[in-house]
Amino acid sequence: MRTSRSGNTPELLKDLRTLKAAVFHPQDNDGESLTRQLQRIGCQTQAYWPPPQELPEAVDVVFLAVNPESIRLDLPWTRAETAPTLVAVVNYENPTVVDGMLKLGASAVLAAPIRSFGVLSALVLARQVSGELRRERKRVEKLESKLRSMRQVADAKQILMKTRDISEEAAYSIMRDQAMAKRVPVEEIAVAIVNANEILSASGPKPRK
Repeated sequence: MRTSRSGNTPELLKDLRTLKAAVFHPQDNDGESLTRQLQRIGCQTQAYWPPPQELPEAVDVVFLAVNPESIRLDLPWTRAETAPTLVAVVNYENPTVVDGMLKLGASAVLAAPIRSFGVLSALVLARQVSGELRRERKRVEKLESKLRSMRQVADAKQILMKTRDISEEAAYSIMRDQAMAKRVPVEEIAVAIVNANEILSASGPKPRK
């Protein structure tokens, strides 16, 4: 794992100049210093305050001042699956600020007052962390999808076994042969069997009162 991370570092550094950054910070010395430092790094940077409900187009990373004002805002883009990398900018610590950073899903923290040292490290760390989280989410989604498919195949086999009075092996052979004939995955045949069974069960004769 360590080898993989160190191998990604040069790529992360090389990509910094292609990043579009948004600085959501009050227009004070810290906000101006952060914007200038990101521009020196090479990021395409724009500054806004207060934080907008909708993100500017194609933003890759957001530096957000986490303070009582921003914590109270409802920012839907922080909860989106395609949310940009988020770096929290804080000038003091208390339980409310820490809780706000966690709810916002910050991948790194940058302490104010802003100095030239620390911005690059926070940016690279945040991109690394958010990238790994995104990959993990995709891996989990694939595993969940595979598990759903396995359940559907199992359900379809049970339906065929019950309706045709055949063995589990024979039921799977029927699905496999149908899949090969139609040139589709076995899972697609399984879904069709389950759906058809649900329709037939729902439309079957109702018991007399």
